[in-house]
Amino acid sequence: MTTPSQRLAELGLTLPAVAAPAGSYIPAKVSGSLVFTAGQVPFVDGKLPRTGKVGAEVTPEEAEDLARICVLNALAAIDALVGIDNVKGVVKVVGFVASAPGFGGQPGVVNGASDLLAEVFGESGAHARSAVGVAELPIDAPVEVELIVEVA
Repeated sequence: MTTPSQRLAELGLTLPAVAAPAGSYIPAKVSGSLVFTAGQVPFVDGKLPRTGKVGAEVTPEEAEDLARICVLNALAAIDALVGIDNVKGVVKVVGFVASAPGFGGQPGVVNGASDLLAEVFGESGAHARSAVGVAELPIDAPVEVELIVEVA
């Protein structure tokens, strides 16, 4: 059986360093058998690769890739707290998409997050989900994703 860390390696992905909180919160917290992550924006080496609204400055395809980066950042927070190989399954994904007026493609953007979780966790990556369009996200990020996972 392939572990999530082995699957990440097979996909050519590595987990980044956990992003320092930008406020009064922690990156992830355990409650019972669940781990809740804080919302993760698509930081790469401490910087946002794109800013702006999806459907205006950012294409839906770019935003879908950014949602994948958000998931990697969330998985890094989980890994630092409990170890990614202790994840039994993904319970819920919440994706926030900074949306230009009239943009209604939030589910497609958040598919970037969902698809990566399926690639890493297989069937145990299936989850409930919300894909929410918002007017603004912190530091003009186009996408933010938070996870709830069950751990052993």
